[in-house]
Amino acid sequence: MKTATLAQVSFIALAAVAVYSFVGAVRNDERRTACTSLCAINPAYAGRNRRAPDFELNDLDGKPVKLSQFRGKTVFLNFWTKTCRPCLEEMASLAELAKIGKDRGDFVVVTVSTDETGQDARDTLNTVLNGDVPFVALVDPDAKIVHDVFGTRLFPETWVIDPGGTIRARYDGGRNWSDALAVDFAAMVARPAGCPVEFWKGAPKGDFGDLCRGGDEG
Repeated sequence: MKTATLAQVSFIALAAVAVYSFVGAVRNDERRTACTSLCAINPAYAGRNRRAPDFELNDLDGKPVKLSQFRGKTVFLNFWTKTCRPCLEEMASLAELAKIGKDRGDFVVVTVSTDETGQDARDTLNTVLNGDVPFVALVDPDAKIVHDVFGTRLFPETWVIDPGGTIRARYDGGRNWSDALAVDFAAMVARPAGCPVEFWKGAPKGDFGDLCRGGDEG
């Protein structure tokens, strides 16, 4: 093979490597941007392989409501009880998030109380939120859904379910849900690609875990 031909082949090979590296870097930057809100929220669990079980519970007026009614929107599903102080402390921020969701139309907040009656839950919410309850409030007095179906034992606990019905994250404990991170996270899980990072027991796992640990993935 002539020297000129060898040089030409080498140039093409080097160019291909450069393009591949550039594309990989761009893809990694896109993933890191997509994962910003997930990494910052730092959920106890995040993944894509768990379907949210459908259920039906009564709202505060005794009207039956199914989780599947909200298919097509991201759902923030919050479990709480009136004797849980952190639950009550985060309730105002959940209300703010619910109001933002109503304005946007792409996500909704659904709360489930394990208190004995709808009136118990209503009285608590009216006190904490000064009579303004902007989210869907359901009651599970026997905790059959909260305990038996979702396995929740400690409150508050919030599950984030994407528009297709897949559980994308679970957050244990109270937090400020009215910040921009929650809204960004709702938008992220609605996208088919979204963030590929998985979380388990509060730590990023999987092939893309380094995106939340500050490392680089190729």
